Amino acid sequence: MLAVTDAAAQAIEALTSSEATTDGGLRFSLQSSQDSSAQLALAVTPRPEEGDQVVTADNGAHVFVDQGAAQFLDDKVLDVQRNADGEVAFALEAQQPPRA
Repeated sequence: MLAVTDAAAQAIEALTSSEATTDGGLRFSLQSSQDSSAQLALAVTPRPEEGDQVVTADNGAHVFVDQGAAQFLDDKVLDVQRNADGEVAFALEAQQPPRA
């Protein structure tokens, strides 16, 4: 299942704090796929859609993943990166296997 870093959870919380509902979150949906790659859409939404997987971070931030996107995000970590201007962008990274 998709993992969410603390930094990404804080960014999601900041994005959704202006929503009228506390159930809002960041939603991944599948736009298209070819072989093992996918084009995903990312949007702030007030609630999950039917069939979405809901990932809740420790701080309560929500990420909604539609069924089509779930297979591509199963082994990923959602994080944020800052550019030189301090702007935040979400990034997906491969999960590191547990150390023995």
